[in-house]
Amino acid sequence: MTDRSPKPEYDDRPIGVFDSGFGGASTLRNLLLELPDERFIYFGDNLNAPYGDKSEEEILLLAENAADMLVHRGVKALVVACNTATSAAIKALRERLDVPVVSVEPAIKPACEAEGDGKVLMLATVATTGLARYRALQARMPDPDRVINVGCSGIVDRIEKGVVGETDFDDILSEKLAPYEGMKIDGIVLGCTHYPFIAPAIKRYAAAHFTGERRLYDGNAGTARQLKRVIDSRRLNARPGCAGEDRVTFLTSGDHEECETIFRRLLEIPIHD
Repeated sequence: MTDRSPKPEYDDRPIGVFDSGFGGASTLRNLLLELPDERFIYFGDNLNAPYGDKSEEEILLLAENAADMLVHRGVKALVVACNTATSAAIKALRERLDVPVVSVEPAIKPACEAEGDGKVLMLATVATTGLARYRALQARMPDPDRVINVGCSGIVDRIEKGVVGETDFDDILSEKLAPYEGMKIDGIVLGCTHYPFIAPAIKRYAAAHFTGERRLYDGNAGTARQLKRVIDSRRLNARPGCAGEDRVTFLTSGDHEECETIFRRLLEIPIHD
């Protein structure tokens, strides 16, 4: 017999968000602004961070474990706030889960659609730039060869320790970006959710070593807008004002006290313009 009872007007269950570590906090900042009445459960898999140096099979397993844990805690929707996990696992997660799944994507589309004849640097983990889902995304761009993919090993490890100073990444940026010295760069895509935390460091390096617009792009705002569309269309909205002051529950596979301290500090860093 079909259940014809009307769907409740509001759904006060929390929304789940997960990342390999702290990077998803940059996504969560946008979600908190876009959906002011919602509560969130955030899981950082800090014990296994970074995902970017793991195999696709390992990333898939870790992503499935994180998603299952959050679903078992009763979330009404799931946000994959990790570019590497999105590339490796989003199709499998959408097939196996009964809740809507929204993911962050590298913002190469707006970067490539912006006017200019300079290159677009796509900064991401080595795993993200090598996975088929990202390669297919790049291939759909108007001029795929305009995009230069740069695997930036080491950045995530440093941010996972809470290091985000403007001069704390000069060595890594110099190592990875020196081959493009003096190049005209119209856009720089922050293709890992950890990277918005060091936007000032990347801007500083770009201003000293590149010409062109050098505008930064990330996919977090687009992810927040997409989540809102999904929540609205499926009538999953929480009651107005129900979120309260403590809107974010933090979970981690690492040391909880140490990790939550860093997470809360990163969550307060202003979003780059």
